[in-house]
Amino acid sequence: MKVALFLTCVNDTMYPGTGKAVVKLLRRLGHDVDFPAGQTCCGQMHLNTGYRAQALPLVKRFAETFEPYDAVVTPSASCGAMIRDWHPKLAPRAAGVASRVHELSEFLVDVLGVTDVGAYFPHRVTYHPTCHSLRMLHVGDRPLRLLREVRGIDLVDLPEAAECCGFGGTFALKNSEVSAAMCADKVTHVRETRAEALCAADNSCLMHIGGALSRTRAGVRTVHLAEILASTEEDPA
Repeated sequence: MKVALFLTCVNDTMYPGTGKAVVKLLRRLGHDVDFPAGQTCCGQMHLNTGYRAQALPLVKRFAETFEPYDAVVTPSASCGAMIRDWHPKLAPRAAGVASRVHELSEFLVDVLGVTDVGAYFPHRVTYHPTCHSLRMLHVGDRPLRLLREVRGIDLVDLPEAAECCGFGGTFALKNSEVSAAMCADKVTHVRETRAEALCAADNSCLMHIGGALSRTRAGVRTVHLAEILASTEEDPA
């Protein structure tokens, strides 16, 4: 199976370690992963702010870049949802490629058929299901099934987990007071868990919550799901 990594803009610019963790994890499971150099933005930020025409060339480029692959894995439920839900609507010829795009937990559980990936992460962790993963991709409990198999982990439930953190891309800029209030509620619930780390499938949401955790000196760090699953005793995250 020819597998490609779609890293996304946020990860490429700010969290490249997440992409490296995906490659490390999949290689450990016996799968080689390509990183097509021609990949660019999936067009989500353009579409969400009303620039539909400007998103179309990016959609077409995505389809052309990833067409040769059997599966495309992304460590972002947000961008994964954009590709699967919107690319076929913007460019019908992109439907074939879009159908082969998988968020990381989907790929591991549904395509590879594994939940125990040999990870080791001896920390108290709570999981935030981001809106796109929960409401658009419907990943369900796949991330939790993977986390429960991690050796050494103390996985605790997050109160009001399904509530939005308030990021929502430009929502956080255009509605900053509402966004900050939503994030404050999320941080309160994170602190209630007494977790050492907050995990999610989207670094954009982790960036938003992590900023508030840092400003309030909560003592909780953020870590992407891929980084926990890539962590081992020999090579810890």
